[in-house]
Amino acid sequence: MTTPHGYSLLAYGNMITDTPRMKAYSRALKNAIHPGMTVLDLGAGPGILSLLAGRFGAAHVHAVEPDDTIQMIHEFAAANDLGDRITTHQALSTAVTLPARVDVIVSDLRGVLPFFEHNIPSIIDARQRLLKDGGQLIPKVDTLWAVLVGGTEFCQPLKKPWMENDFDLNLTAGQALVSNAWRRVVIRQNQLMSPPQRWSTLDYRSIEQPNAEGNVAWTLEETGTVCGVAVWFDSELDDCIGFSNAPGEPEMIYGQAFFPWPEPQKLAVGDRVSVDLRADLTGDDYTWSWRSRICGSDNLDCPRAVFDQSTFFANLISPEQLRRREANSTPALEVEGQIDSFILSQMDGMTTLGEIARRTVDRLPEHFKDWQEALTRVGELAVKYGK
Repeated sequence: MTTPHGYSLLAYGNMITDTPRMKAYSRALKNAIHPGMTVLDLGAGPGILSLLAGRFGAAHVHAVEPDDTIQMIHEFAAANDLGDRITTHQALSTAVTLPARVDVIVSDLRGVLPFFEHNIPSIIDARQRLLKDGGQLIPKVDTLWAVLVGGTEFCQPLKKPWMENDFDLNLTAGQALVSNAWRRVVIRQNQLMSPPQRWSTLDYRSIEQPNAEGNVAWTLEETGTVCGVAVWFDSELDDCIGFSNAPGEPEMIYGQAFFPWPEPQKLAVGDRVSVDLRADLTGDDYTWSWRSRICGSDNLDCPRAVFDQSTFFANLISPEQLRRREANSTPALEVEGQIDSFILSQMDGMTTLGEIARRTVDRLPEHFKDWQEALTRVGELAVKYGK
């Protein structure tokens, strides 16, 4: 189930010029593909990996992508003499069926981390339905690492402007929100305050569910101020082929993920830090939770600080919105919902969009100035919900 992400061609260009990533994917594809094989490019975007698969000898490539950028593949394929070997499927991957199972599935559906939208459910579904027995997944495994981080640029956003500002305003409520939100960062090695610890391993060849949880712990080997925990991943695309977005490696499009603490902690040699980190797919995105316990070297059984944080608490939800979500709430459609409901009720597989637009204007003349305006609304709903 890849989802529309709205990347621009400029963003895709940045991905293509991400040398460590592209060289690794190119080597993995070249190593995996043999003449006569079929390939599925999951979340293909403008189809760069599809083109490489074709160049390396794939008999046929199925490129799956719900976003309109998939239309670029036709031009790119023709320009590279691959037009007869690449078939595009503009749809969610869970809605795609193929004439036969494929030999190789390749994907890069990650955000900063592999836990991104419906990345993992997409791969699970494609592996179970669309990959031959003994077929190959690229990537095979992503391993996630966690480390303690210090540095002014990580600590300051939690204090300014929320705890300190030039106008003598009390904005402390904002600090509670930002301290529960993770963000993309680029970390230098001199900002690492501990050795990395393995947090989670995603083996796409066998993974069955999209969530992850695990504990990481450190005993401080040097004195310093720690602001939170950073996470990155090492990707194994094929045997001895991969890349990493770890600090110290060539900078990549991914960066690293930083999970802040509500306030910096001055730690000494021998102090103990334990973090329970979990990622839970909720709706179309992940909810992250991290519980940190900090113990002094003089009393490792009694924490001097405990932080319970979650991206759930970074969301502003009004009491009215919460009330509407209650099990005993009795919702009724507002005007916009009523309009969409009427339009969708007319989509019976036999009535044209033009006719539906005409009926919509006749039924709801006060909401549309003419047939063309109604047709635009009908067309948008047909793209979103039609087949």
